[in-house]
Amino acid sequence: MRRERVKYANWVSVRFIIVPTVVAIPFAVGAAFIPALGSLAAVFLLTATYFAYARCVFSPRGRNVQNRMADLLHSHLPGADWEGKVLDIGCGSGSLPIRIAKSHPKVIVLGVDTWGAAWGSSRRLCERNADHQGVAGRVSFEDGDAASLRFDDGSFDAVVSNFVFHEDRSVKDKQKLLEEALRVLKPGGVFAFQDLFLWRRIYGPTDDLLHAVRSWGIETVELVDTSRSPFIPRALKLPFMLGTAGILFGKK
Repeated sequence: MRRERVKYANWVSVRFIIVPTVVAIPFAVGAAFIPALGSLAAVFLLTATYFAYARCVFSPRGRNVQNRMADLLHSHLPGADWEGKVLDIGCGSGSLPIRIAKSHPKVIVLGVDTWGAAWGSSRRLCERNADHQGVAGRVSFEDGDAASLRFDDGSFDAVVSNFVFHEDRSVKDKQKLLEEALRVLKPGGVFAFQDLFLWRRIYGPTDDLLHAVRSWGIETVELVDTSRSPFIPRALKLPFMLGTAGILFGKK
């Protein structure tokens, strides 16, 4: 039986394009009677245009920025001969777990997510992608909440996550999500998280963030600014996009 083509979800959901476009329509129509409504229509249409541009730039058919950001995270993991159990928190459509399994043939990877319908991903899609990429035997997926992982302390040799924590709506203090992720990491294990860590509105001052992580019994921790990566277009360097991106990595 012919396998389906691998399909990874784009970080910019189509709803970010469709919703403002739909909202703009009545304002545009109303502008014929109340000219001031034209300004509102323009704002919503510009919003839709921006996210359409971002979706294109993230796509492999555009500038492939989404995969290149994942490359940055992946570069902070051990070499190909590395062994162990890896947890990916917020695995989306399975791209990162599959990437890790393909480049590290001795590891076993588990991806967890809540798979909200708005993002175009699902557990079934993850499993299809893993099968298509030939790593279904070493990659599995299950429902999991970043705020309350079901695993015992020290269950994994590595924990990773890529642009997930800031999207969690259940916990206001995002440092709690980091603490929970590091709880399930074994002593001596490694971690690499990429998120909007430089956005003070979410994570606070960088020094305070690093101090908090060390206080949880983490041996080494570093924060690398990935927002300055040369392949990121200027238009995507807004705080809520990639303008505050960084990788928090280290060893427990």
